[in-house]
Amino acid sequence: MSPNTRVASVTCLGCGCGCDDLVVEVAGGRIASVTPPCPLAQAWFSDGRVPSAIRRGGADAPLDAALADAAELLAGVSGRVLVVLAPEITSQAQRTALAVADVLRARVETATSGPAAAGLLAAQRRGRTGATLGEIRNRADVVVFWAVDPGPRYPRYWSRYAPEPVGTHVPQGRKGRVVISVSIGRDRGPAGADGELALEPDQEVPALSVMRAVALGNTLGDLPPPLKAAGDIGAQLAKARYSAIVYEAEPAAEPARDPYRGEGLLALAQALNGPSRAALSPLRAGGNRSGAEAVLTSHTGYPMSVTYGSGAPAYRPASRGLAEAAADAAAILVVGSASAMGESLAAAAGRAPVVIVGPRASEAPFAARVAVDTGVAGIHEAGTAYRMDDMPLRLRPPLQAERSAAAVLGDLLAAIQARRPKATR
Repeated sequence: MSPNTRVASVTCLGCGCGCDDLVVEVAGGRIASVTPPCPLAQAWFSDGRVPSAIRRGGADAPLDAALADAAELLAGVSGRVLVVLAPEITSQAQRTALAVADVLRARVETATSGPAAAGLLAAQRRGRTGATLGEIRNRADVVVFWAVDPGPRYPRYWSRYAPEPVGTHVPQGRKGRVVISVSIGRDRGPAGADGELALEPDQEVPALSVMRAVALGNTLGDLPPPLKAAGDIGAQLAKARYSAIVYEAEPAAEPARDPYRGEGLLALAQALNGPSRAALSPLRAGGNRSGAEAVLTSHTGYPMSVTYGSGAPAYRPASRGLAEAAADAAAILVVGSASAMGESLAAAAGRAPVVIVGPRASEAPFAARVAVDTGVAGIHEAGTAYRMDDMPLRLRPPLQAERSAAAVLGDLLAAIQARRPKATR
């Protein structure tokens, strides 16, 4: 690729919106500008520079030697390996990582946060009433922002999906939509809405229950003012042509939530699909985190916390999390950006030798036996990533890195398979 070029239709993975309409200007082999302007896109792409080191025992090493050492380590403890699918890699790299996990009979954990995992489990129990972001943009005439203002963490949701854009069934755009802002404790909805509701945290699930009861046509007795207002909103949603309930599925600080919150949101959306049409729109973090869940589901039937220990995939959601998974691990393979996993991975890495393949592997906040730097999905590596509504997106990178995560993992897989007679089967 030329050191000076202009690349259109670039996909940003800075948040779960997955905007694929960006134009990136490259000058001198670095990213010079990103349009349309978005603070998260600017931070995500930066100037596009990433390290390209290969480290073995903390020292520079040839790729073949580093992968041979990694394969020897991982194959030697087959059945006791933890594979971590971290953010910032393509779905192709994630698939290859699962092939490695299968060969090693490893346990697999993802970057799925606690609240997001609770939502996935609730959906498995009750089913899920969802929609693509495109469907919401084209059809939703009532949009409820449930305890979230998308502006700070999802800057273009408002302008790209709802409520501003013109849709096929909402030709007037914002003027043709009713926006309802719900604030719960410190979690505020957006300002400037057509209707507002303020609840205390302990009123959230009761309010959802009241709204569901109204949508089902039940008659309610006297209610305190906040719950009565929630019932009025429930009646408004039941009369809508199409309502979308937007909520934060991955709160930044992960505050304590009522364990029935996810159930309540799902139940409300399902009840509204009797008198009307409704969908939940969970807001998720970027970096292709949703892609890891999609790839795991397509390969194993489960979106997270999978073990290949018996030779076949098994689901372990009750014991999910890096701390518990690392307790029995004799080695850890991190695929993706180790620094994006936070302190939980750093704590787990202190218990077993670690191999890292992914962006900025050599700059991980903990020591690694082997670290191989690769490019970042969508910035240096082409392939596929998933938006937060589980829509696959083509990645068109404006730059090129020295090596890709998928290719390195393919070489690692071949090296492990060559050592399989020495491994525990």
